[in-house]
Amino acid sequence: MYGAASDGEGASDAVPKKIPPASSMPWVRNLRRFIGSGTGLGSEARMELETKRILLDIFKERQQKNAEAGSIPCFYKKKPEEGSISQRVQRLAKYRFLKKQSELLLNADDLDAMWVCLRENCVIDDASGAEKMNYEDFCHIASVCTEQIGSKCRRFFSPSNFMKFEKDESGRIAILPFYLYVMRTETEEEVADTEQAENWFSLTSAQRICDMFLALDKDMNGTLSKQELKEYADGTLTDIFIERAFDEHVRRGKMGGGNAREMDFGSFLDFVLALENKDTPEGLTYLFRCLDLHGRGYLTTADIHSLFRDVHQKWMDGGNYELCIEDVRDEIWDMVKPADPLRITLADLLSCKQGGTVASMLIDVRGFWAHDNRENLLQEEEEPEE
Repeated sequence: MYGAASDGEGASDAVPKKIPPASSMPWVRNLRRFIGSGTGLGSEARMELETKRILLDIFKERQQKNAEAGSIPCFYKKKPEEGSISQRVQRLAKYRFLKKQSELLLNADDLDAMWVCLRENCVIDDASGAEKMNYEDFCHIASVCTEQIGSKCRRFFSPSNFMKFEKDESGRIAILPFYLYVMRTETEEEVADTEQAENWFSLTSAQRICDMFLALDKDMNGTLSKQELKEYADGTLTDIFIERAFDEHVRRGKMGGGNAREMDFGSFLDFVLALENKDTPEGLTYLFRCLDLHGRGYLTTADIHSLFRDVHQKWMDGGNYELCIEDVRDEIWDMVKPADPLRITLADLLSCKQGGTVASMLIDVRGFWAHDNRENLLQEEEEPEE
């Protein structure tokens, strides 16, 4: 009996019991239905569920907007912020590009070296005696010039340039017309650069001012301090003029402190424009605000004395002869001939037609030197014409 019972139990244990899946259990279905409806949840759980729904809707909405915006091409890039790393990298890249472009121009020594290479590697035509070269000579001379002068001469030795010149029956061109072509190209570029430099609104002039600003900006923070601006024009401007330029024409920094005041590029443009056009009403107005130490609208003999004192110091530091400040002051009064004998106004400087010269004498030791040596300078200008 015991054996049969044991056999029956062993048989029942050998058959594995089937466990129904969780999803088919009634209590699981009821629990899911209960949670999904949100009923029976606590206030915190309902709030979290509602928050998830709102965030999901916002996410889907933004995805849709981004998909629509992706079809619009990007045509605007935000300028880098002042003083940021991206701005400094941009300025440095521009400076290197301009420097690289300037290095592509041939100077007089380069032209002489090219002429020597042409003559040493050409052949002489027996019939005419002209010095000529075929295309193989042309390529060889290009290699020699590149080794001696640099890659900046390579642009003249292109196949298209060789085809521009008249060839003889042997396919050779004369070296003299080719060399004159190189010289003429360089000369035209130099003349164009000179004309562009005289035009204030040209790219060449803008490049010159930009290079000047970058050279003065020693700490590369995008603005010029008073100490940095003192290096302008080789340091010939007086300290009192630099101080007055900052007081009158430079806005204070965002922090509002006196040390935070520095000159940005826009203010530097106004500064250079006024100094290079002192005889114009606009330039003279800019400078007169700096000369008017007390903001009264006129200059007195004491103002002239204070302004010229720094010029006198730089004059003596340069090893020049001793001069009397009072004599210079009287000379300025004779030049201006003010309506009021005790004061000089902006109108007096404009009407005397020598306002730019007077301003130069009071702010720049080089300007005073030019006035003091005006007769010698005039004679030097007249000598080439004779």
